[in-house]
Amino acid sequence: MAQAFAIRVFLFIGHWQKLTLGLFALVLMCWYFADTEVIALEPWAELGRMFTGFITPDFNATEYLLDALWQTISFALLGICLGLLLGFPLTLVYQHPWVAAMCAFIRAIHEIFWALIFLQIFGLSPLTGILAIGLPYAATFARVFADILQQSPIHTLLGLPHGTDKLSALLYGRWMHVYPQIVAYIRYRFECALRSSAVLGFIGMPTLGFYLESAFRQGHYQQGGALLILFITLIGTIRFWAKPVMLWVYLPLAVYFLPDLPVLQPQLIWRFVSIDILPPMLQGQSLATWFAVDTIKDVFEWALELISEQVLPGIVATLVLACCALGLTHVFTLLMLPLNTRLMMPKWVTILMRAVNLILRSLPEYLLAFVFMLLLGPSMLPAIIALALHNSGLMVFLMVRQSDEVAVPLTYRRRIDDYCFTVLPTIYPNFMALLFYRFEVIIRETAILGMLGVMTLGFYVDSNFAEIRFSGALLLLLFTAGLNVLVDYLARKLIQVPRNRLQAC
Repeated sequence: MAQAFAIRVFLFIGHWQKLTLGLFALVLMCWYFADTEVIALEPWAELGRMFTGFITPDFNATEYLLDALWQTISFALLGICLGLLLGFPLTLVYQHPWVAAMCAFIRAIHEIFWALIFLQIFGLSPLTGILAIGLPYAATFARVFADILQQSPIHTLLGLPHGTDKLSALLYGRWMHVYPQIVAYIRYRFECALRSSAVLGFIGMPTLGFYLESAFRQGHYQQGGALLILFITLIGTIRFWAKPVMLWVYLPLAVYFLPDLPVLQPQLIWRFVSIDILPPMLQGQSLATWFAVDTIKDVFEWALELISEQVLPGIVATLVLACCALGLTHVFTLLMLPLNTRLMMPKWVTILMRAVNLILRSLPEYLLAFVFMLLLGPSMLPAIIALALHNSGLMVFLMVRQSDEVAVPLTYRRRIDDYCFTVLPTIYPNFMALLFYRFEVIIRETAILGMLGVMTLGFYVDSNFAEIRFSGALLLLLFTAGLNVLVDYLARKLIQVPRNRLQAC
């Protein structure tokens, strides 16, 4: 009897309700194991000093401010261009499983980790920043453009003249149908590239992030407030200054004003590839000795020790932190979305709230976590809050247009019960799909927050790079990428509505 009742309850609850309840059960379990202790002695006093600095910004305190601003734009612009040059050809062959797997692996590693790798080869040069942004963005462009291209109609191909070459058929028969979506996504990705460019300053690149970290670490909040205002303004005015026609002006200027490129030293690159990234017991050994029984045993023991002491604890901490941030993102987004839609609020409220969302999505999660750690102390709590605020700001930005376009009956009133009955069920499937897409991004962001001391996979990766143990760092990056690919696969499976549910609808 009890089993039959449980089955009836399970069948009564819809797919999205089951998914939501399962998500929050997982979040509550992870929250129990998460380290959320507040350690700071005077968080409110520190917050007051930050607030005072923000309302009295000092724009003259930062040396080379305009140069840092331009370098932030240059790295983002050149990284996007490199990503497009590599991503467009990959789009045409993305249907091959090995191409899709390669792209999934490349984009699974965060830009800051790519920067740490290229830093060992090119040093603090423009090549490091451009490649760190361009490489993972190329893999992202390939995936997104392939998905967009699948949605384009193919009937136009039938109307093309006989003998039309394949390239022209692709451009005029398919790409032009989805050109607006492609341009819109490139503009959004450029906004992401600006944040990535700023974050690269935290490892020494000459962007705004370098001066932001220095200002907050030293308690110069007037200087930090000025830099944040400048960066938020830069993001918020993209649609005015980043018009496609202006690329012909910005791109040559970005190349012209780049810092001097270093002289490439092939011997250093060869040493990094052939010696530094190898396990310690293989370095300096001949190829014949690699396959000796004792050598293989030593490599296996080295890898097993690294996995047991760093990989497994790092994966557990990464998943716990990411799941907590995902649940809080869900809550924050559902709370803020009604405040941003014209179907619930008057125009002046939506304008105010969209300004708040601009701030939340503009501030890099790494910087937000850094600030919250100054307030709350070193634990998982600052990272969870930072990830939730940043990702909820992005989700509201991406979902509010769908919310505004929902067709409502004439009897609809601006009340929370009408909103929950009419609007929310309409947008909720897309909301959950976007949330689980952000879960992949949160996993990547969680890893880099380890560089702030949270013992995720990123903490161990950064420690290995700092101790010049590149082989250990690369092994950890392999597991980091594998975790991202696995999470992405499971998320795609979870948001698929069962066939019987679709037939019932």
